[in-house]
Amino acid sequence: MTGVVDVVIVGAGAAGAAVAWRLSEMPQLRVVCLEQGEFVDPQKYPSTTPFWEHAKTSTHHPSPNVRAGRFDYPIDDSDSPIGIANYNAVGGSTILFSGHFPRFHPSDFRVRSLDGVAEDWPFSYYDLEPYYKINDEMMGVSGFSGDPAYPEIEGMMPPVPLGVMGERIAKGFNKLGWHWWPAYSAIITRGEKGRGACVNLGPCNTGCAQGAKSSVDVSYWPAALGNGVELRTRSRVENLVFDRTGQLIGVRYFDGDNVSRLQEARYVILACNGVGTPRLLLNSANESFPNGVANSSDMVGRNLMLHPCGYVEGVFAEDLQSDLGPQGCVLLSQQFYESDPSRGFLRGYTIQALRGPGPLESAVSGTMRGEIPWGKGFHSAFKSRYNRTANMAVIAEDLPDPENRVTLRYDLRDGSGIPVPKVTYRLSDNSRRILSHGLSRGREVLTSAGALKTTGFGPVRNTGWHLMGTTRMGSDPGRSVVDPFGRAHDVMNLSVADSSVFVTSGAVNPTSTLQAIALRVADGVKQRFFGCM
Repeated sequence: MTGVVDVVIVGAGAAGAAVAWRLSEMPQLRVVCLEQGEFVDPQKYPSTTPFWEHAKTSTHHPSPNVRAGRFDYPIDDSDSPIGIANYNAVGGSTILFSGHFPRFHPSDFRVRSLDGVAEDWPFSYYDLEPYYKINDEMMGVSGFSGDPAYPEIEGMMPPVPLGVMGERIAKGFNKLGWHWWPAYSAIITRGEKGRGACVNLGPCNTGCAQGAKSSVDVSYWPAALGNGVELRTRSRVENLVFDRTGQLIGVRYFDGDNVSRLQEARYVILACNGVGTPRLLLNSANESFPNGVANSSDMVGRNLMLHPCGYVEGVFAEDLQSDLGPQGCVLLSQQFYESDPSRGFLRGYTIQALRGPGPLESAVSGTMRGEIPWGKGFHSAFKSRYNRTANMAVIAEDLPDPENRVTLRYDLRDGSGIPVPKVTYRLSDNSRRILSHGLSRGREVLTSAGALKTTGFGPVRNTGWHLMGTTRMGSDPGRSVVDPFGRAHDVMNLSVADSSVFVTSGAVNPTSTLQAIALRVADGVKQRFFGCM
């Protein structure tokens, strides 16, 4: 035991970093963050070597089941068409994310009122807007104001350049008269705060050695550590610990030597993502909480939302320089974001333009499809594809379903003997219709832009980055796990600050929204528990 602290935060990713910084503004609070991964040296990212593309299939693959690294834990996602993706390190999955950073729409918080499905959030976009602004400033966000799809967003750096490929896709949208806008990017286009500006290198999804991508290890954590937060790495939390009266007193974790330790705390905040957080709550079952901590509603682990993703590719006659620039940050279209009953589904989707693959991926995927032959003709066929493709992702809104859930597998454990999570997920008919519509519209855009050939498919397997809904918030303790400020209904000194609190999923990368919520959760803890702001 290492003494009682004021707050323990579990997880040093997007949410945990934001909470740690916000709490660190109150110097009288002693804050400890436990992270099962470690600091990653940016100079050792795959992008600093010629072998970065190979790393995407091994050491930096999005699935922990493929990486099987020292700090990963297995996730049984065999009962899901979408594989779970996460990364354990200081910075969490922001190390490997694309940096696509749009906010939720105001309508995303009122789905029940507008469309009669799911639930309304217990607060509005405008309640969260001040926290969006704080988060943008801390992270460093690039974009362009004036997007008609959003309320005004100010203070961004200039957007990431569209490049030749992006300009071509934009012309396709223009011909059709459909909405498009330069990407909102957690990537800085001006150097500041000791970070270098984006140089359009490209392999953002294996870590940005330039420091331009706003992973929280280079945005939030330097400020939080400078304010006195203690960050313990290689600390794998096993369960929440309660005393004989049923009072939460801290967490038990395994340190870097796999020695079990108790960290006592007056308050505990979970930021372990939409799979890791319900895993920890369920594994903390005890006499007071036989079905898992904070689970009197039977909602812990339920309502998992994953954003089913479709992929569309177009092949063009000319060189589009499509592998230059941040992979996931070009432009987006929200033409089909809001509900339109004539389309045959509720809610909608975002079309997100993606840069083309690098040379290795171009060659491998081309040969696997039979479009690039081995031996004679290889080079000419390769040249006809490499840098000549334009790509788009269709990000479908995923409505909550209590049968889509996270449970535990007691017969399969991680390196510290903790049961691993099992994901059970089915693609709804509504999501299938969204994907079908989106894939068709994506191919239409690329054809309008001049593509000679288009292909589309989905859902794409290894795209389960967006893990939402498994400890959802609400005012009714019978229908939710945490209250509107993220505090557990059942445990007065426990909060959840990650995307597992989401009520609905929207149709955009949730990172901007989950961090804004994390800042709001931190303010709630300071004001309502510690009586300070």
